[in-house]
Amino acid sequence: MARFYSRCAHQNDGMNEKHPNLSSTEIKEGTLDPVKAANLLPRTVSRSNAYLLLDGEWKFAMDPNDEGLRKGWNLQHDYIHTATWPGSVEAHMAKAKGEQHATAWRDSVVVWYERTFELPKRTAGQLHHMFQLTFGACGYDTRVWLNGYPLKTIEGEEVHYGEYTSFSYELEEEILLPINRLTVRIADTMDAEIPRGKQESHVYKRGGIWYQTYTGAVRSVWLETVERNRLRSRISVLSIVEDQLVRFTVTMRIHDPGSYVVRLTVYELDDPDNNPLATSDYPMTLDAGQKNQRLVLEVPGARLWSPQSPYCYKIIAQLLHPDGYKAEIQAHFGLRKIEARGRHIYLNNKPIYLDGILYQPGTASYEEMKKHMEGMKALGCNLVRVHIAGIDPRIYNLADELGLLLWVEVPSPHTSSKLSRKNHREELLRMLSLIGTNPSIVIWSLYNEDWGAQDVATNAETRQYIIDTYHYMKTYHPQFLVVDNDGWRHISLEGKLKSDLLTVHIYTPDLEKWKSLLEKLSKGDLEEVAAFPLLVGDPFFYRGQVPIVVSEWGGFGFPDYGGPQDLALRAERIKSFKNELRNHKISGDIYTQATNIEDERNGLIDPQTGQLAVPEGLLKSE
Repeated sequence: MARFYSRCAHQNDGMNEKHPNLSSTEIKEGTLDPVKAANLLPRTVSRSNAYLLLDGEWKFAMDPNDEGLRKGWNLQHDYIHTATWPGSVEAHMAKAKGEQHATAWRDSVVVWYERTFELPKRTAGQLHHMFQLTFGACGYDTRVWLNGYPLKTIEGEEVHYGEYTSFSYELEEEILLPINRLTVRIADTMDAEIPRGKQESHVYKRGGIWYQTYTGAVRSVWLETVERNRLRSRISVLSIVEDQLVRFTVTMRIHDPGSYVVRLTVYELDDPDNNPLATSDYPMTLDAGQKNQRLVLEVPGARLWSPQSPYCYKIIAQLLHPDGYKAEIQAHFGLRKIEARGRHIYLNNKPIYLDGILYQPGTASYEEMKKHMEGMKALGCNLVRVHIAGIDPRIYNLADELGLLLWVEVPSPHTSSKLSRKNHREELLRMLSLIGTNPSIVIWSLYNEDWGAQDVATNAETRQYIIDTYHYMKTYHPQFLVVDNDGWRHISLEGKLKSDLLTVHIYTPDLEKWKSLLEKLSKGDLEEVAAFPLLVGDPFFYRGQVPIVVSEWGGFGFPDYGGPQDLALRAERIKSFKNELRNHKISGDIYTQATNIEDERNGLIDPQTGQLAVPEGLLKSE
C-alpha cells in the first residue's frame, strides 16, 4: 500500500542533492509544531491534508522528431533512460547522452517522463475527499495523462503553458487504479513570444547577460487528498493600516452547490497556546465551480510588518460544509502599507530608502537561495530585486521572516507582438494568484529595459497594453507599487506617469561621470542619463512628483560594465558610489548584483556557500 505523508512532518534542513533551477522537498516523518506548521512543499499557503511526494526516479525519453503524440506514447512506450524529478530537461538530456554537462538545445525540445504510483488508501474520514495532482512548476508546454487518459487542469487546460508557477489536476475516480501510470510530455521552444526572462531565445542568444535555457521538470510534483468542496491554496492579503482591517481574498472550489460558511481566524505566529486574536464567520450560498471572495476581518492592535520588525501573524481559513466536515488552509501574513508620494517612498507612513540588490537565482537550489537571501541581508540590504525569474515560493516566506522587501518581475518575452502581450498577461495573472499573501512583496515590474516591448516608443498598442495593465494592478492589487518598464522609456499619458517609480539604469565605473549623471537626474534631466530617454508618449515634466530609484548600477567586475576586478578595490568603489547616491534626491538604488551567474562574474556573494566576498553592511546607507 502506498504511504501518504501526513502534514505532521518536519522539513529535512540538510538537502543532500542540488536540483537544477529550484529544488525538490525532502521530507521525514515527525511531529508538527501545532503553532507554526512547516511548509514542506513549494507553495506559500499550506493545507493539513496528507500527500504523496512523487519526486525521484522517473522513466525518461527524448522525442527529437516530436512523434510521441502521433504514436501514442501516452498509451505505451519503451523507455530506456531515467531522470530525477525535479531537474532540468537540459540535465536529463545530458545524462541520457552520457555527457557531463547540461545539454543545450536549439529551436525546440520535446521530452517524456513516466512513473507509476500505488493509490493510497483513504480512511473513513476522507469520504468527502478526492485526489489532486499538483506540479510545483513545469513547462513551458505540459501535457499529462493518467493511465493513458488525458487530464485537464482545474482551470480546464488540456495543455498547461508556463514554467514558473504551480498547476493542479483533480483526478476522476473512474480512471484511478490500484497501480497508476503517470505520463508527462514537456515541450519548449526558442520562441521569443513566450515569457523567457533571461533564458536565450531566437532574438537574444546565449552569452553575456543571456543564459542557457533551464526548463522542464523544475519543481516537485505531489499527490494529495483534498476536499471536494474546499479553499484552494491561495490567499491574497490587503491591509490598510489606518483602519486595522485586513482584506483577505480566498478562492473557493465547489463541486456540490449549497450553503457554506467560510471561517477566518488570526493567531499570533508563535503563540504556544494558540489563542485566537480575531475570528469571524461568513455564510454564503455557493454554486459549483470556482469563485474568488473578499472577506474583511478586524485585527485590533495589530503590529505592522517592516524590515526592522518583520512581524507576521498566522491565518487559518476554513470552508465549513453543512454536513459538518471542513476544508482548511493556513498561511502567515503581515500588515504593511507601501506608497509613493512626491519624491519619497513610504512604508507604513514613514519614509524609507531602498538599499537594494539585483538577484538572479538561475539554477540555485532552494538551500542555496536561502543562503543567498541571508547573505543579502548581511550586506545591509532591505530590498531584493528578483530579476525576471521564477523562484521557489518558499523564498517569499523566507523574505517575510528575514525582513527583506521584494521587488518581483514578470519573466519577459523577447519580442513585442499581440501574442507576446497575451502571454505576458497570462503569466502575470498566474503569478499574482499564487503570491498574494506575503508582506515582503512590495514592487512589481511589468517589463525591463523594453524586453518584449521594444516598440514602446513607436507602437501605441504596446503603450496601451502597459497602461491598461498598470491600471489593472492599481485597481485589483493596490498593495503593490508598479513599475511599467524598468530602466528607461517609462510611459507618460497626458503628462501622468504610468509607473509609481521613475527608475533608471546607470552603468559607469567612473566616479566623476557617476556624480554628473546623478546631478542631471535629480534636476529632472530625462534624456541623457541612461542608454535611452526615460520617457515615451506624451510630454512629462519632472518636478519631484514621483520617487526616483536607480534600479540598476555598478556591476563592477563584469567586462561590459567595467570597474575593478580586485574585491577590495571593488568594495571601495561601491562605497564611494553608494555615498554619492545619498547626496542627491533619490529614493533608492539597486546594486548589480548578488551572485555570479554564467558570464556575469560580478557577484558579491558566493553562489554555493553564501559567504560574502566584501565586508558586511557594504550596501547599507550611512
